[in-house]
Amino acid sequence: MRGKAPLGTRILRDTQDWSAMTDDQVIAARKKANHVASSRAARIITGLPDRRARIEETSVDLPGRRLMLRVHRPKDTSRRLPLVVSFHGGGFFAGTAAQNDWLNSNLAARCPAVVVSVEYRLAPEHQLPQPINDGYDTVVRLVDDSTHWGIDPAAVAVMGESAGGTIAALVALRARKEGPPLRAQALIYPGTDWTESMTKYSSITENADNPTLSASRLRATRTLSVPPALDPRSVSPVKFENLAGLPPTLIVTAALDPLADQGHHYAERLRKDGTDTRLTCYPRATHTFLSTPGVVPAARPARREIVAFLRSHLHPASRS
Repeated sequence: MRGKAPLGTRILRDTQDWSAMTDDQVIAARKKANHVASSRAARIITGLPDRRARIEETSVDLPGRRLMLRVHRPKDTSRRLPLVVSFHGGGFFAGTAAQNDWLNSNLAARCPAVVVSVEYRLAPEHQLPQPINDGYDTVVRLVDDSTHWGIDPAAVAVMGESAGGTIAALVALRARKEGPPLRAQALIYPGTDWTESMTKYSSITENADNPTLSASRLRATRTLSVPPALDPRSVSPVKFENLAGLPPTLIVTAALDPLADQGHHYAERLRKDGTDTRLTCYPRATHTFLSTPGVVPAARPARREIVAFLRSHLHPASRS
């Protein structure tokens, strides 16, 4: 590995062989893991939400489906605020919005903004590109109903971690042509390559013993989430021919993450095509570190960077 992982990450080691499970076993294991991640006891690891923000669960009706949303909103304001639409990680087949309460509530209070985390549909029941469509359609619906949600439709950003970073990046690419206009995107250790070349990056082999993203889970992600009939380049942002015209971008990576080089390569592509891009790599940080601040100290400076970046683009008048 490219360094020594924080000691506490040992308790997060993923020992399940997801690639050997049946679909029913994946669904059962996901339900159990998400229950744990959503529990109060897990906040020792996932972090306490900011008390200056309130968290509400609601839903949004989209064509043919209803999605649950987790809405973070500062307590001390009734004015319209910018919107940040957030997508959790989990390899498209696991994860839940609650695992990001620490980051999302802090962002809501400190930006300030309305942060909406989307419970997008998951594989194996709903393979790609369905989670991508859930993400984009939710952004459109929120902006169209901006008065109801108390948001400024002209100040919108997307944010996601891991597979959620894939979703955020692809939402931004679609919004570039179809709208709504976005002011920023924050991609946190994103997966940007789901083609057969996804395992050919140096960080995959160098960080193979990363405790929070196993080789089994990476293999399972592609097997469970990418159907054979789908061209994987269509869900791999780094494989897009033209990355011009995208909003200012922050990419946060972890030095000890198998996906680190995917984020770095995407940043290079964005810059080459003229997109204003900032790349930060945190040493002694593992995959998922922004949803596990209780065991990875780097989560706090990374959170400050994300809040400052989004604030500067969603509240440009306050930029120093």
